[in-house]
Amino acid sequence: MVAGTEVLHQSIPVLEPQYRFVAKEIVDVSAAAAAAAAAATVASASSASELESRASDAIPDILLEPELLEFVPTLRSGSYTDIGTRKDMEDEHICINDLPAHLRSLFRCPIPSAFYGVFDGHGGPDAAAYIRRHAIRFLFEEARFPQALEVDNAFLDEVESSIRKSFLNADLALANDCTISSSSGTTALTAFVFGRLLLVANIGDCRAVLCHKGEAVEMSQDHRPIYEAELRRIEASGGFVDDGYLNGVLSVTRALGDWDMKFPCGSCSPLIAEPEFRQTILTEEDEFVIMGCDGIWDVMSSQHAVSIVRRGLRRHDNPEQCARDLVMEALQLKAIDNLTVIVVCFSSEHQETASPSHCPDKQQPARLRCCSLSTEALCNLRNWMDNDGGS
Repeated sequence: MVAGTEVLHQSIPVLEPQYRFVAKEIVDVSAAAAAAAAAATVASASSASELESRASDAIPDILLEPELLEFVPTLRSGSYTDIGTRKDMEDEHICINDLPAHLRSLFRCPIPSAFYGVFDGHGGPDAAAYIRRHAIRFLFEEARFPQALEVDNAFLDEVESSIRKSFLNADLALANDCTISSSSGTTALTAFVFGRLLLVANIGDCRAVLCHKGEAVEMSQDHRPIYEAELRRIEASGGFVDDGYLNGVLSVTRALGDWDMKFPCGSCSPLIAEPEFRQTILTEEDEFVIMGCDGIWDVMSSQHAVSIVRRGLRRHDNPEQCARDLVMEALQLKAIDNLTVIVVCFSSEHQETASPSHCPDKQQPARLRCCSLSTEALCNLRNWMDNDGGS
């Protein structure tokens, strides 16, 4: 089953930038991938710790190097959803590969620019459906989204500030809309591509995972009460965690809506709508990013998901089919929640990069291809073999 969504799938021609830059709070995907290969059992925890510590570091200036870039993303994406075993479908999502074309004259931005979102509702489908329906208005039309043709520190600061305000305004809009139940809420995982910059803003327990040379690099933090930083914030604001649930009720610590669990506007609440940001500069070693709701990650690891998509792209090079493959895998693993996946590729065709565990000088064995034979062909082959190859 495929839920309603606003989808624009197409490859985008891009302009080649002239300088390499390093922006603030950039995720070092090379280091993260190497750490994952060296210690797979602790990769997720160490990556989260490293990213959390970097967020508090001083913001460096953009470093410009007069070096021509050889890689520019060419964006294409695919998505797939399934209701799972639930009675209602509460997930929503958006895929916009060409943001300037979608917004027309409203937006001046680096090329390429794209927007993707996954919204996992709870307490009914109303909040998630509302956010999907009004996401473009909140993020770009009413927020005075920064206008620029190149990415620099000033642009990044303005973008994060604008997105943060948009999340909070969307949260207030849910409180003020009398058609939305106060017990209805939604998580929100959003990803933006501006030139070579991948920026992820997240609240809730959906997850974005980048494939860097075949290794999974998590681009978002699951906002659950078991996460130590969230637990400290909850307790400081007067909340509590009971059996893994915020105030004994909700399994996430950040969400839009759920105003029956939030304090009045302007008050510090255990449940907040403040997004967390992670970002990285894309290179030719970054193959794709997966965005999925928690129903996917409840039954498989980030690395397992990356391996499935990578294998699928190698076979058919179709991101939509890869999204479906992930959903089908989750169902095979007995997922019980709604399931939504977006796969965003960064090149016009799949170009696999070697993982750190692969030796570049070692010649890889020839890959065997499997084919199926009809019943008639099998009978003919058997007869031929019984006759000693026709001799």
